Amino acid sequence: MLIFVYGSLKRGFALGRLLAQQEFVATASTQPLYRLYDCGSYPAMVTVAVDGRSVKGEVFRVDQECLLKLDEAEGVEEGLYVRDSVHLCPPFDASGAFAWFYAAPTSGLVDCGSAWSGTDCFS
Repeated sequence: MLIFVYGSLKRGFALGRLLAQQEFVATASTQPLYRLYDCGSYPAMVTVAVDGRSVKGEVFRVDQECLLKLDEAEGVEEGLYVRDSVHLCPPFDASGAFAWFYAAPTSGLVDCGSAWSGTDCFS
């Protein structure tokens, strides 16, 4: 299964170690249907109806065991994130990958533009 990561799961970031044994496929960008917010030590991507942006990240091919560990790390069971299909730009199929979407309100969070680095979000 292909997944798209855009924050703390990227290579070199805090949770990137969870993908160390999985196949890195490529860097990628989403279609401009999303917004990215800074939650401090991690980002929050949400789907929006208007004013969406293309989010930059990485695509990995993961096995089922890893996918379940990622769901746990992302707080899916607690309702913090929801794993769903994400629309990527070519050369990827439009909705051929999955990502984790923030399930809590984003009001008051800082907009990150198209990429999260933990330090360069907009105020």
